Amino acid sequence: MDRDFDIIVFGATGYVGRLIAAELLRSAPEGTRLALAGRDDSRLRQAAQGLGHPQLPVVVADAFDAQALSRMAARTTVVVSTVGPYVKYGMATAGACAAAGTHYVDLNGEVLFARDVIDAFDRPARSSGATLVTACGFDSVPSDLGVLVAATTAREAGAGELLGTTMHLRSFSGGMSGGTIDALRTQIDASRHGVRTPGRSSSDPYALSPDRDAEPEPRGRRNSVIWLETSRDTREFAAPFFMARYNEQVVRRSNALLGWAYGRGFRYREAQDTGKGAKGLVKALGIGAALPAFVISLATPGLRQVADRLLPAPGQGPSEESRANGHFTIEVHADTTGGQRVVATVADERDPGYEGTAVMIGEAALALAAGQGLTTGVSTPAAALGLPYAQRLRERGFTITGAVSPG
Repeated sequence: MDRDFDIIVFGATGYVGRLIAAELLRSAPEGTRLALAGRDDSRLRQAAQGLGHPQLPVVVADAFDAQALSRMAARTTVVVSTVGPYVKYGMATAGACAAAGTHYVDLNGEVLFARDVIDAFDRPARSSGATLVTACGFDSVPSDLGVLVAATTAREAGAGELLGTTMHLRSFSGGMSGGTIDALRTQIDASRHGVRTPGRSSSDPYALSPDRDAEPEPRGRRNSVIWLETSRDTREFAAPFFMARYNEQVVRRSNALLGWAYGRGFRYREAQDTGKGAKGLVKALGIGAALPAFVISLATPGLRQVADRLLPAPGQGPSEESRANGHFTIEVHADTTGGQRVVATVADERDPGYEGTAVMIGEAALALAAGQGLTTGVSTPAAALGLPYAQRLRERGFTITGAVSPG
């Protein structure tokens, strides 16, 4: 079917939407047909003007207008959705894409939305030939590709499958937007009031699995506030990583979608390294205390009002100067059935939640627009885009490597 556009950025007047549109204008191959979409025509035209491309086509669509969303989806090969919180605003957009055979990527970090999209649209998307890929930003591309590269490295070296695997956040500097905060508020509310059954509860480690009954029960220190990693890993104190739960669920889904390519004995968790000695211990304790306190502040009505006055509002985000200092490095350390150890590294010198995320989702959209998707249905970055996607990111300046060492 002939489409008017290759990629539509839906939510292009928002903070992150503008960054993604700017990234695509810089990096898309010549001839790529890009359009901006949102609910306000005048704001869309202002956004196009601000991007230095006043001639960019605009498409007016509201997240609650099913007919407008269907028309939008039918006009493009790929929709990049930045309209969140997704559990509140995203279902109709994903559904329109699944029905129209239009590929879809988003920045979702909300497990209940991801589960709802899987349940509602996986089968229709497979029937229409659409690929719906959630979590195409810092949630959860580095984790997902890091484990994929680790498993591939192990297999190619004859080291077998992965066993106990830990993602370490080794370094991180980045900001947080009002939209991210709003998504967290909405996720907390949905988790508190939603149906809490296996496959539906946000705390289920296999909430996104395509076959929950086939999955093992998790083992290890899932609830530890701090721990000292073994000498085979980083030998640093570590705290809970604030994105760990969702990333872990996405990575486990990838393993299942890939036919348990990482192994039936694959066990996965994530941690944030804080350093060695007393300084590392104090930092780990501080993060371990601050994270639950932050969640409690958003979950408690009186405290939420105070937090709302201090936190950025939707549409707001860090300054360009602040974003310029962003970077991240993760390492995936894994035991293998062959007795060796494998380490995969994913790193970038851009703000992970903004410029880095814009590159991640932009390259995912470009890959799908070019017909490089590996599967249809509701998928993950690793399962839908695979190693060619990792190579795309390398070509954009990301470090993505894997190495095997004796056990």
